Amino acid sequence: MLAQDVVDLLTSRGEDVTAVDRAEVDITDPVAVESAVVGHAVVVNCAAWTAVDPAEAQEPAAFAVNAVGPQHLARAAHRAQARMVQISTDYVFDGHAQVPYGEDDAAAPRSAYGRTKLAGEWAVRAEAPDHLIVRTAWLYGAGGPCFPRTIARAAAERGALQVVDDQRGQPTWTRDLADLVVRLVDAEAPAGTYHGTSSGETTWYGFARAVVEAAGMDPAIVAPTTSEGAARPAPRPAYSVLGHDALVRAGVAPVGDWAERWHAAAAEVLAGRP
Repeated sequence: MLAQDVVDLLTSRGEDVTAVDRAEVDITDPVAVESAVVGHAVVVNCAAWTAVDPAEAQEPAAFAVNAVGPQHLARAAHRAQARMVQISTDYVFDGHAQVPYGEDDAAAPRSAYGRTKLAGEWAVRAEAPDHLIVRTAWLYGAGGPCFPRTIARAAAERGALQVVDDQRGQPTWTRDLADLVVRLVDAEAPAGTYHGTSSGETTWYGFARAVVEAAGMDPAIVAPTTSEGAARPAPRPAYSVLGHDALVRAGVAPVGDWAERWHAAAAEVLAGRP
């Protein structure tokens, strides 16, 4: 989802963009990565193992994509004198906070996905001094499967849903994150870690109600439940709200409130890409 929006945005600006997927460049292959990066000014890594639950049983495979791959990209970017942009995640935190996580707060991942993404952050910092690490969360977009499309389909099919109400976060449109990444690069923001999420906060239940309403159904068909009632192999952070102080210090405006941005995104996201 994110890569498609990044490419669309840059192409619409007339930028010279090279977009590749796994079939063309395997980021776990250092030779392929080295060749692909040469001649570029910025490398944006949207590739990741994002299947949170399967990662629990396949952590080495997730590590190869989420840590070794970024290491190869960052090393090649540094050699090519290119700026490296690495997309990371709220899962690097333990989810026990009660106020938004700062960019410098201690990381303590509780899942294989979080551990491998944190290792990717370390690798990028070590290999590419000119880096932007952008942590995000609760992504949705028109370019692939996502929470809103799943919820809207399930609501239409079942007529009633239960959604967890004890996990808090910031639903974030991939188009807004793409725009933020480009604005960070345009602003020549200092190397470091930034948080790329919408402002405000809600729960999955609150987001689901907004989705169902946008889909033309009664939000009352969504009922709250607890994480215990929807147990999964990988632990989910109870609190995934990220602060945006580093963006403000860099003079880059954070993304607007999640509800406002969902209102702007809903029609396109629920329709999906042709």
